[in-house]
Amino acid sequence: MLRVRRDVAAAKSLFSKAIKRQGQPPQTITLDGYAASHRAVREMKTDGLLAEDTKVRSSKYLNNVIEQGHRHIKSRTNMMPGFKRFGSAATTISGIELTHRICNGQFDLAKLGLKEAAAPAVWNAVLFDR
Repeated sequence: MLRVRRDVAAAKSLFSKAIKRQGQPPQTITLDGYAASHRAVREMKTDGLLAEDTKVRSSKYLNNVIEQGHRHIKSRTNMMPGFKRFGSAATTISGIELTHRICNGQFDLAKLGLKEAAAPAVWNAVLFDR
């Protein structure tokens, strides 16, 4: 029972920090199946820290969906020895994500006039089109 209280307190602390950082409370909160976070939101509503009309959505496998969405990054970075600096990690991961978006057709290459262009030209055009 003590562990549950600590987990709820930790979830409330996390939500409070997020609300403070955003500057306003959210209209909708999407939670995974973790019971402590649901209880924390209920308690925050009764304490007046969250508006009563805040919608709470639940997705039982939310964490799994997020993890699966980053699978392509994990497969690229698993073979790397590790990043020494945060900046180099951020640059590498953003490059991997951009490459993934280009390859999955999230950019209209025909609109950019790059239907038959070489990779460096596509890369530069997409970077400057953002």
